[in-house]
Amino acid sequence: MKDFWVFGYGSLMWRPGFEHEERQPALLRGYHRSFCVYSHVHRGTPERPGLVFGLDAGGACRGVAFRIAAARAEETRRYLQAREQVTLVYKDVTKRVELAGDGRRVDALCFVVDRAHAQYAGRLPFEDQVRLIAEGEGRSGKNPDYLESTVRHLDEAGVPDAQLSQLWRAVEQRLHRSPACR
Repeated sequence: MKDFWVFGYGSLMWRPGFEHEERQPALLRGYHRSFCVYSHVHRGTPERPGLVFGLDAGGACRGVAFRIAAARAEETRRYLQAREQVTLVYKDVTKRVELAGDGRRVDALCFVVDRAHAQYAGRLPFEDQVRLIAEGEGRSGKNPDYLESTVRHLDEAGVPDAQLSQLWRAVEQRLHRSPACR
């Protein structure tokens, strides 16, 4: 086995959970980051789903590419399968990404949403996204924390996302209006 790359676009950007030799901002064309997956495990439950990112068809996505040493390749793949494929809502595919640091193009493991899966939410109205994110909580924590960490990481990386920032502000407002927060 040889070194390989992994593309992160959500929590993998700020909490990869695996050792890597290299980390670079990267661009994936043909897919975009979208809150299009009902979370039944990490940020919600089947009875009270949260909402998490998927790479959905169309557009482009700025994220982070990680180079994994050959010696850790199998271990890292097993870890990622256990983490990302709990309900098989993603397809693990290899796609070409462009590294921002030096312009190289590398093949990277990507987790794209399976549109035929029952947890595929598609394009939800803004208010539904706000509600699901504000109320979601699962094995990995509260759904608002997931959104906030992603927004913060994108801002720190110099690739702010105005739509995600707007969504975060709306979730914050909803949380502060909630009786549970008073």
